[in-house]
Amino acid sequence: MRITPATLLKIARDTVTLRERQYPALLAVYLHGSVLEDKPLLGGTTDIDLFFVHINEVEERREIDRLTDEVHLDISHHCSSEYRRTLEMRLHPWLGPTIFSAKILYDPQHFMDLVQANVRGQFDRPDYVLERARNQAENARQMWFTMYNLASEPDLDEVVLYLKAVEHVANAVTSLKGAPLTERRFTLNFAARAEGIGKAGLYPGLLGLLGGPNVDAEMLTGWLAPWQEAYASVPPEDAPPRLHLDRKDYYMRAFEALIGSGQPLDALWPMLRTWCRAVSFLPKDDSNTDGWREVLLHLGLLGAGFKGRVAALDAYLDMVEETLDEWGRSSGAEYEHEYL
Repeated sequence: MRITPATLLKIARDTVTLRERQYPALLAVYLHGSVLEDKPLLGGTTDIDLFFVHINEVEERREIDRLTDEVHLDISHHCSSEYRRTLEMRLHPWLGPTIFSAKILYDPQHFMDLVQANVRGQFDRPDYVLERARNQAENARQMWFTMYNLASEPDLDEVVLYLKAVEHVANAVTSLKGAPLTERRFTLNFAARAEGIGKAGLYPGLLGLLGGPNVDAEMLTGWLAPWQEAYASVPPEDAPPRLHLDRKDYYMRAFEALIGSGQPLDALWPMLRTWCRAVSFLPKDDSNTDGWREVLLHLGLLGAGFKGRVAALDAYLDMVEETLDEWGRSSGAEYEHEYL
């Protein structure tokens, strides 16, 4: 099957036509994600991110629907009440950018048209951009405080919190140039965003937070097998949509493509995030967690090295907070925030 942006858009539209009969209280459907980009495939695979907005709550919040080995649907279900405060959504660091760039596919009552129009109004005003970015940085700083005061040995929960803090601080930077980063292309796209604000050095710094200097393509390739074992060991009845079995190849083929590229370390982020997620559904003494633990010890994300990673995060946060201050002054955002 030849997959093009036009093919994927047709699949999305056909899906909406089929599903609208299933949900009598459906208000709107919009499309977001890589399908709206020129090159939606990574490792020959992609997902189609659809958001269904219903009048009332629906039982299933998110579902995965396999179409082919290369393409699956990732459908989120929202209640209309989540879109009530449309003007405040401009400042929401995740939902605001999503709605701003979304493509509306179904909207007979023009509900989503109004929401999107309100979000887009002055969305790029410098003080709004800066507030979205600072929201991300402040979340990262609060997580850093928790880890800094950690009295016990770090384990899965602390690693997950650390990666979440890294996600927030990276998105503080990218929020100055667009929407938050997606999981598979996280560091891949971060490089261009950092360079776009004249801070190219933040890219190697981000890789350093993940233990990148200790890794090469050969190591990453060797980690694919234990990653697969952990992923496949998650009980299907417990697996959240992110770990659906139909997404395994979606991740695996992306890892292989990134490892085989000129920047193999770009595979490190999505591998770590999904691996930690899978391990969280396994017993601590499960043998399929052994590979994960060895890798994180090597990266300094467990054991004695964790304290050093937390210190590095503190220094990185300082640089990002200074970057946001500089951007605010140069763009006039600080002035607008104070006087408008």
